Amino acid sequence: MSMKLLQEKILKDGKIGEGNILKVDSFVNHQIDVKFMNEVGKEFARLFKDEEITKILTIEASGIGIACIVAQYFDVPVVFAKKSKTINIAGDVYVSKVESYTHKNVYDIIVSKEFLHKEDKVLIIDDFLAKGSALNGLIELITAAGATIVGAGIVIEKAYQNGGELIRSRGVRVESLARISSMSDGKIEFID
Repeated sequence: MSMKLLQEKILKDGKIGEGNILKVDSFVNHQIDVKFMNEVGKEFARLFKDEEITKILTIEASGIGIACIVAQYFDVPVVFAKKSKTINIAGDVYVSKVESYTHKNVYDIIVSKEFLHKEDKVLIIDDFLAKGSALNGLIELITAAGATIVGAGIVIEKAYQNGGELIRSRGVRVESLARISSMSDGKIEFID
């Protein structure tokens, strides 16, 4: 899948909501266009094909569908960070704090130590990268486990915000399939 196809899909089906929020919920993170997202999965498989990946890590909820599609190409499990501790997460956990750009709050993300180990080579998959808080939180979980961060596969990066720059400056490989340079007056511009 070319980045051009994703850009065209964003322009055709994406909507700019209140607060300059890009809504792609008709095909990425509320309703999932599985056939289209399968092409996204193939592209991440191509980009990270030379890496030894043992786990894919994402954050609930919108990253889970994409991560599962990507995981089938690497034949590895998906671990997703939960946004609250539930009674079915027993024992020790890794915890990190994340500030939500869209929900405007700070919350803990949690992964059971049972599912993330120092031997793991972890690929992070997520739908959006804006200010980098979620990605940073996932990196902290991987670091706490002593595991190796292979990189991050992002469907849409808002490159006009500083998240991508922040994560790349930490030495993490970030592969974003669509990089938006600006969103204003209902118009979306991409970095080619």
